[in-house]
Amino acid sequence: MFGDYDSYLFHEGTNYEIYRKLGAHAGSNGDVGGTLFAVYAPNAQHVNVRISTDGVPLRGIEMNEDRSYLVPMRMTCGGVWEAFAPGVSDGTAYRYEVLGADGIMRKKADPLAFYSKLRPSALSVVHSGGGFNWTDGEFIDAEPREEAVDRPMAIYEVHLGSWKKDYSHSEDGFVNYRRLADELAEYVKFMGFTHVELIGICEHPFDGSWGYQVTGYYAPTSRYGSPEDLKYFINRMHESGVGVILDWVPAHFPKDSFGLENFDGTPLYESADPLMAEYPEWGTRAFDHGKPEVRSFLISNACFWINEFHVDALRVDAVAAMLYTSFGRAEWRPNSFGGSENLASIAFLKQLNQAVRQYTRGYLIAEDSSEMQGITKPVEEGGLGFAFKWNLGWMNDTLRYFSLDPVYRGSVHGVLTHTVDYAFTEKFVLVLSHDEVVHLKKSMFGKMFGGDWDKLGALKTLYAYQFAHPGKKLIFMAQEFAEVGEWSENREISWWYAQNPWHRDVMESLRNLIAVYRKYPCLYSDSQNPTTFEWINRSDSIRSTVSFIRRNPWNYDGAVLVICNFTPMELYDYDCGVPLEGSYQRIFSTYDSLPDSGLRSGDTLPLKADARQCDGYEFAIRYSLRPYETVYFEIPKSPGGEGC
Repeated sequence: MFGDYDSYLFHEGTNYEIYRKLGAHAGSNGDVGGTLFAVYAPNAQHVNVRISTDGVPLRGIEMNEDRSYLVPMRMTCGGVWEAFAPGVSDGTAYRYEVLGADGIMRKKADPLAFYSKLRPSALSVVHSGGGFNWTDGEFIDAEPREEAVDRPMAIYEVHLGSWKKDYSHSEDGFVNYRRLADELAEYVKFMGFTHVELIGICEHPFDGSWGYQVTGYYAPTSRYGSPEDLKYFINRMHESGVGVILDWVPAHFPKDSFGLENFDGTPLYESADPLMAEYPEWGTRAFDHGKPEVRSFLISNACFWINEFHVDALRVDAVAAMLYTSFGRAEWRPNSFGGSENLASIAFLKQLNQAVRQYTRGYLIAEDSSEMQGITKPVEEGGLGFAFKWNLGWMNDTLRYFSLDPVYRGSVHGVLTHTVDYAFTEKFVLVLSHDEVVHLKKSMFGKMFGGDWDKLGALKTLYAYQFAHPGKKLIFMAQEFAEVGEWSENREISWWYAQNPWHRDVMESLRNLIAVYRKYPCLYSDSQNPTTFEWINRSDSIRSTVSFIRRNPWNYDGAVLVICNFTPMELYDYDCGVPLEGSYQRIFSTYDSLPDSGLRSGDTLPLKADARQCDGYEFAIRYSLRPYETVYFEIPKSPGGEGC
């Protein structure tokens, strides 16, 4: 099954469909049907595959106490062990027993298994993976990768195990992918999100890792059903016009004995260098991206999810950890030039992005906290080639600002505004992610300063500022209705808040906001084009307000004026400079969906611009800003459509 050419590409690091050769595949020996097993373990003394019969004894075969039996494997070319097991079909559990180079017998899950038993079992499951009837061709044809940067992207980050639970069907309350697909697709469409981003889909043994410590890179977690169930989920999302992004972890893997660590008695997937083999902070092993076989394994995996499961994009976790040998390490190995850049991992990321672009329809998003430049620059121009990068700096600085008492916000006004100074250096996604609402960091509601009314008002203004700021958008589930408690993977999110009028207002405000964002191209077709953003007043630190324009690069046609009040103070007769005369129609306010509070604006709409100097402009409008109000106005068309 694994021939010389397969071996050549694999050991060169360019076999991008290795999953078609390694793992468990239906096959035959003459007229006898069964399963072909193949596993890479070049330094092993011997390898067997142990087949489970689920308690049913087989005539003529020596059985173990657990009704399993061994099939010896033989070494073929390139360090791959193969075996044919007659009569073995889909649904059969198995594992490898690897006698390592160190003389230790290890029980290992299949690194390329397509399905696995539910934890705590470590058994892999034979799964052919064929036969699903995809019906998402219309969506795929309408979503060319090359246009992703110019399309709206409002991402709903989801952990399926805690978005919805149902204890009537399982002890853990896990809900099947198919039911989740139908309910989540309806909800996401209702809210207006363009994509869902799923965390914890690759098989993992520990719920508390949220899927970031992977033991089954090619196996969707069995917590929510079968691989076909996940395909149904993705197909259903696409039929609803919703893209699907998966979190993906090519930086490190856990130390579970049945996983990749010391797979054949040697550091096969990790580095042999003790200073490079581990991330001490996480207690995990670091992939050695300098090994061509590791590159084949990981790049094949990226292509697998996009080509076989129709995933639209992968969000690549822990990019910063891969970029520097010093990341999270007290002692680290300098590169050949004496620096801390991890040259092997940088080369891997470039190769990964090029391969995904060449052999799939998908793209990659970097979760990166480093200061390295060119993350989203094409590889051909010296960059890493990612389509987008998470803007963690924006998240940290903006949340720091909103956590302060408004009395003191003026003194750190630049923390809020300086994020625009680098907004066009990469193609960014502005994130309010799951990482920020766990481990005593407080919920997004809890991060806001003040009493409940202040928190709810500030949260709506935060979202309105996020959706007006350059970059794509992402929020984590339950933030849309201002969940009060921190997120936990062990419980369902607190849906009852969506029934509370004041929390429901946050949800409706965000829904209105997404609709406006998707309607006005100037709010989303902005990447790496500074002329799409124009400050009106970034220096009003005393009143803690900002005002700016989102526009197309040539004129003000379809442009949007944004004014933000970040305080609980009402600002009567607020003057704002504007570029053109005419009528300014309000298209969004954080008060639009608010239950009656007596804080309705008395301004007559639309506003008429006066010919007077203000903020360096020749015209101005006057508007009374309510507490924590962010408001969007549609700018009148340029006279005759002239350029600006």
